[in-house]
Amino acid sequence: MRSQRPRCNPRSAYDCLDDPEEATGLPGNSFLICTGQQRGSTSNPHLVGDGGPEAPLPGTRLPVRSLPLPLAAGSDALRASSRPAPGRARRAALLRALGIRLVSGEGGRLEWFGCSKETPRCFGTVVGDTPAYLYEQRWTPPCCLRALRETARYVVGVLEAAGVRYWLEGGSLLGAARHGDIIPWDYDVDLGIYLEDVGNCEQLRGAEAGSVVDERGFVWEKAVEGDFFRVQYSESNHLHVDLWPFYPRNGVMTKDTWLDHRQDVEFPEHFLQPLVPLPFAGFVAQAPNNYRRFLELKFGPGVIENPEYPNPSLLSLAGSG
Repeated sequence: MRSQRPRCNPRSAYDCLDDPEEATGLPGNSFLICTGQQRGSTSNPHLVGDGGPEAPLPGTRLPVRSLPLPLAAGSDALRASSRPAPGRARRAALLRALGIRLVSGEGGRLEWFGCSKETPRCFGTVVGDTPAYLYEQRWTPPCCLRALRETARYVVGVLEAAGVRYWLEGGSLLGAARHGDIIPWDYDVDLGIYLEDVGNCEQLRGAEAGSVVDERGFVWEKAVEGDFFRVQYSESNHLHVDLWPFYPRNGVMTKDTWLDHRQDVEFPEHFLQPLVPLPFAGFVAQAPNNYRRFLELKFGPGVIENPEYPNPSLLSLAGSG
């Protein structure tokens, strides 16, 4: 008897193949593709929201549809599939042409076909805080989320080892408060740091003078947008963690660079005394105490329970379904 199909990752709204054993073709030249439902869909009530109270339950099976190959792949995929090539290379080319980033196999085995340290990220320049994939009614590709988690974990490890006080900031703290992870449509990670601690960290000291590529291939640099630091996944892949240096002034945490973000405001230092542990992206990070009050100070009341895209004047979560 054939074993039950594995489940696709419900946290990704990007398409993924349900069974790699069938990735080389199904009867009728079809592929099984599982597709994330948009907020408000009635076909699967679990597949709504952003990972907060309405998140899909872990292990929820995404709806599966069978797409004829010409419709699913398009002419580029057809050309790729018609070229003579080894089976594995042909299959990988076809999956990429289909826009599939992740294949979930038997026993939980995962195959990645998206971006990596050696390639650019899956999306271009973000304009108006709204990445292009949101206009396609998709969320952050799973490969990009994986890279962001890896970068965040690594950066936090370096800061902790160097004795740099840091805390989750902005949308990253919001994701941690909602569901212990990066917001499913986010494209970077934000950390606050104490300005006076920058000198404790070799990588940050080096970044003051110019771009530094460390032994793991991460790139430490000063951001071109202002007086803060950025750590990129690699020289090729610019998924990144931003480090915002704050300093206390009369009991209020302030900084020298302010961007046009509603959450970019000063706040009382008592939120950082003490810092508290909070699960985030597969590890435990430091966060402001009373982080609910901290987030409502920055974003407004009810922000944890009422998810919204970063710039609803351009694109709203409520109106995207």
